Amino acid sequence: MNLLVVQRILGILLMLFSATLLPPIGVSLYYQDGNAAAFFDSMTSLLVIGLLIWLPARKQQRELRLRDGFLVVALFWVVLSVAGAAPLVLSTRPDVSVTDAIFEAVAGFTTTSATTLTHLDEMPRSVLYYRHQIQWLGGIGMVVLAVALLPMLGIGGMQLLKAETPG
Repeated sequence: MNLLVVQRILGILLMLFSATLLPPIGVSLYYQDGNAAAFFDSMTSLLVIGLLIWLPARKQQRELRLRDGFLVVALFWVVLSVAGAAPLVLSTRPDVSVTDAIFEAVAGFTTTSATTLTHLDEMPRSVLYYRHQIQWLGGIGMVVLAVALLPMLGIGGMQLLKAETPG
């Protein structure tokens, strides 16, 4: 098992996910709903965490094996669920518990459309946008996106595709 390669990929994917918080920041600033700081804090925290994960393993260039691909997919779903919950936990409105925020993130990334939030029509627009964005990201498939982006970064993505597809 190439744990340093897995660590490198996990750091890169976390840094890429942090970039997806830029549009909700823009929406929050446009509608002045007061959640821009929560999205910005989440983005910078995830960027720093991803960088800290990536830095020790940045020089690892070995090819992923199928076993490594399975580990990357499993770890990334867990890490992505927690990372996706961060803006909801940090936002002042709605007041969401950590458990509910993780549920919202998992429901969004798995595109189940389940929710624990009430009065959705009264939510800040940036939070609504973010919920739709994570459902869109889950819909197109984070692994499919990774398979398209990782080869450009010098990381083989075929193992990730094999780990995500059944059979």
